Amino acid sequence: MTTVWLLLVYKVPPEPARKRVALWRRLKGLGAVYLQSGVCLLPKSDEHVRQLKMIENDVAAMSGEAVILETLALDRGQEEKVLARFKADRDEEYREFLDKCDDFEREVAKEEAAGHYTYAELEENDVDLKKLQGWLDKIRKLDFYGAPLRPEAEQRLKACEAILDAYAQRVFDAHDENR
Repeated sequence: MTTVWLLLVYKVPPEPARKRVALWRRLKGLGAVYLQSGVCLLPKSDEHVRQLKMIENDVAAMSGEAVILETLALDRGQEEKVLARFKADRDEEYREFLDKCDDFEREVAKEEAAGHYTYAELEENDVDLKKLQGWLDKIRKLDFYGAPLRPEAEQRLKACEAILDAYAQRVFDAHDENR
């Protein structure tokens, strides 16, 4: 199956830099892969077409130029290079996510080692877990081609959920003993 991409080529004035940076962030937030400065790809979808047309209008409002094209790779080798770029970008995000899972696990272990079985600590850790869950959902949404680290990230989130469940049980038990 041949992958169809949307190619956005744009040029915007160098100043103000904040507008250029905001544009770059928006495209990265859609999961775009940059081939070079001002040239990026997204898998073709109705949503991406809509988003790129809005970006095209924003570029024009910045006194810039943009063109959106539908494109295919020349051959399977070229397609694999592009798919590898998409997967590498997502794996970078999954690695960052896994680091935050490490932080979460260390934090809960620290509370347990100190015997801090309070509802306040449980609530704080629950907020952190919800952030991890939301973050992984965002990464998954942009993981168009199944990056290699996705299964590990999903397993680590399950482990974090289990750790928090066990900690919550200890908090509840500690408060039952105090009655």
